[in-house]
Amino acid sequence: MKEEIGYLVLSTGDVLEGKWLGKPIIQEGEMVFNTAMTGYQEVMTDPSYAGQIVTLTYPLIGNYGCNDISKESVHPALAGLIISNACDTPEHYQSTYSVVDMIDAYKIPTLYGVDTRALTRIIREHGEVYGKITTDSQDTPKKCHVDPSIVKKVSVEKIQQLTALHVPSSFTRKHMVVMDFGYKHSITHSLLELGCDVTIVPYDTTFEAINSLDPDGVILSNGPGDPKSLTAQLTAIKKVAEFFPTLGICLGHQLIALAFGGSTRRLPYGHRGSNHPVKNLLTGKVVITSQNHGYVVDEASINQNEWDVSFINVNDKSVEGLQHKTKQVMTVQFHPEAHPGPIDTHEIFVNFVEQLSVKGEKQHA
Repeated sequence: MKEEIGYLVLSTGDVLEGKWLGKPIIQEGEMVFNTAMTGYQEVMTDPSYAGQIVTLTYPLIGNYGCNDISKESVHPALAGLIISNACDTPEHYQSTYSVVDMIDAYKIPTLYGVDTRALTRIIREHGEVYGKITTDSQDTPKKCHVDPSIVKKVSVEKIQQLTALHVPSSFTRKHMVVMDFGYKHSITHSLLELGCDVTIVPYDTTFEAINSLDPDGVILSNGPGDPKSLTAQLTAIKKVAEFFPTLGICLGHQLIALAFGGSTRRLPYGHRGSNHPVKNLLTGKVVITSQNHGYVVDEASINQNEWDVSFINVNDKSVEGLQHKTKQVMTVQFHPEAHPGPIDTHEIFVNFVEQLSVKGEKQHA
């Protein structure tokens, strides 16, 4: 690989030197880090990373290559990528191209040879950090805020429909609506495998429009940005959750909490990786989860008369899930579909589909 010097300049005043992987492309974004040892392609294509420069802490990226079946979206949405070492000669039976090929094809601003350990320590110390990938070490990042319209940029613009090819013998065919705030394809794949037909709708779809689709259940997807930027959608979200069995995932979890009067706050440096321990407060069981979020629901803001906290983070005790006391509404801060990560919590999809009301027996009945 051709070695051409590039720089990552941070809002903290720090400057880290690296080498360009692919063509030099100047880009700014919020700095985050992901601690997963595998799943770099899923991370690169996860819409929740829109507007962010992602640091991958594992030292070797690309050793098992890339393919067209592990993508979480059609096009990567992240602002940039920072890695230590890149492998351009991968070995894996499913590999069809290298991570270097993918970076070139999608023109992802990328630096390698960066001290990712030092960069991670900077982000952990300062919390909210913004950076700029550039050719000039004297440059500075100008956009030091989270884009309030980032969800609009990653959500589908038109309704999309997917049909399950097979319905497991223990299930009946259901119709699920996914409100797309930046959904991962593995969410819809999980639903299809459980025999659900899936309709994906834009993030700002009205309750009336969703009701006209006559779903058995609704899922509020993951997505990027500050959940408080979507306050205009909270009334519709509350109507949906009050009328249909509803599951909120990651950003969807936060939006349901906000819609029912709760509040959210920013974490010091986020939870991003595939080994986050979470405790199920209903069973006492600890599971290992895949996570990608910078905000959490403030536990003190939760109405204890309406909601039970169902999961907590073992490390920092933050809220990882909610269960409504009287309605079929549940939320999780982590990703039950994983990709990348363990499948410890896949049962959340299974249980949700199993508990869906028979067509016509909505929550208000």
